[in-house]
Amino acid sequence: MTQTVAVLGTGKIGEALLSGMIRAGWRSADLLVTTRRSDRAEELRNRYGVEPVTNAEAAKRADTLILAVKPQDMGKLLDELAPHTASDRLVVSAAAGITTAFIEERLAAGTPVVRVMPNTPVLVDEGMSVISAGSHATPAHVAHTEEIFGGVGKTLRVPESQQDAATALSGSGPAYFYFLVEAMTDAGILLGLPRAQAHDLIVQAAIGAAVMLRDSGEHPVKLREAVTSPAGTTISAIRELENHGVRAALIAALEAARDRSRALASGNG
Repeated sequence: MTQTVAVLGTGKIGEALLSGMIRAGWRSADLLVTTRRSDRAEELRNRYGVEPVTNAEAAKRADTLILAVKPQDMGKLLDELAPHTASDRLVVSAAAGITTAFIEERLAAGTPVVRVMPNTPVLVDEGMSVISAGSHATPAHVAHTEEIFGGVGKTLRVPESQQDAATALSGSGPAYFYFLVEAMTDAGILLGLPRAQAHDLIVQAAIGAAVMLRDSGEHPVKLREAVTSPAGTTISAIRELENHGVRAALIAALEAARDRSRALASGNG
């Protein structure tokens, strides 16, 4: 890798990207980081061998800037970067709800911007990062972004108009599964199992089901039907899920998440 990449904002997601890039073959010498605290800067220097710099210095030196700050901090960061960011720099935003237009308006005319919505499993290299090009980003810019985020999981290109839906489904998606595991663990306790055993049973079932979905290529309905015997235990449980409107509740929940993402993108926080 010959380009210099700066990660601005090295919280959990930013650090996950940084470590993933190094595992994927990027040289520490080609990576810059910014952080608010000096102790955090030294921690990253010692852990990864990268150079901590100021935001302004990162804008001057890096070919690619990855903005991994919180959405509410993006405006202030862009104001700081604008005087130092040349229009040939690639700017990648990993902040939820921040549009490419919002960033383009605050930087030099023609600056290529790519928007990415990663999810928290990037921390274990099993993330899904949804990628959209801004008005000045070329296919090469998108491919470069895929190369970076591909080190911590899978990537998917979508039109930016679909980013709010992708945020609802994928960005927030892990939380829905954690919620389901929590509820099923409580059910296991109600049925008489110790919490630790109930947790282990549900987690392994989730892992196994996810791998089967990924590797078998089968439709989820077909996989579910393979577990559902006539007049058996599974169909009794599924009947109750349908009776309680679980499917409709999930659809409503994702619509609410999408609408909230739209509100954040429009500045109605």
